[in-house]
Amino acid sequence: MVEENDIKRQMTLYFVFAAAMIGLNYLIQKLNQLVIAPIICQNYGTIEFFHLFYCSIEPFNMPELIGSIFAVGITYIIKFFLDKYIVFQKTGTELKETSIEFMKYFGFAILTTIENIGIQFLLTNFLSTPLEISFIIALSIGYLTKFFLDKRYVFNIEKEKIEK
Repeated sequence: MVEENDIKRQMTLYFVFAAAMIGLNYLIQKLNQLVIAPIICQNYGTIEFFHLFYCSIEPFNMPELIGSIFAVGITYIIKFFLDKYIVFQKTGTELKETSIEFMKYFGFAILTTIENIGIQFLLTNFLSTPLEISFIIALSIGYLTKFFLDKRYVFNIEKEKIEK
């Protein structure tokens, strides 16, 4: 019963933090779109480097791409530390251990992102599911998958409990 309550607590926190990171991701991207990009492009847009890699909208909307990359990076880092220290209550702070955990965490994030995209693609294109529903289903499955991968392989919760 204790283990079941522990998993429920972990899953609740994990999903609450995931929802918060989705909101933060959106906020960072909007901040970039409305404030940061206009300032950078207005003040530094004539410098070829900034124009090409940040201000250009041809052939791709670079401010949106860069804003998205920063938002994802920032939220992955924040979520990693929330998951490590609050959700799974790991106490190890050694740089080597944390670096290995972060590499695994990021690797599983890439895999579950591919899973999310695949599920959403299949639902919308082959089952004619509305985008909003396929988005929610894909994210739910992806976060559930990631929770169990993180619990078992990133933060080694089962292994740690056996050793105690």
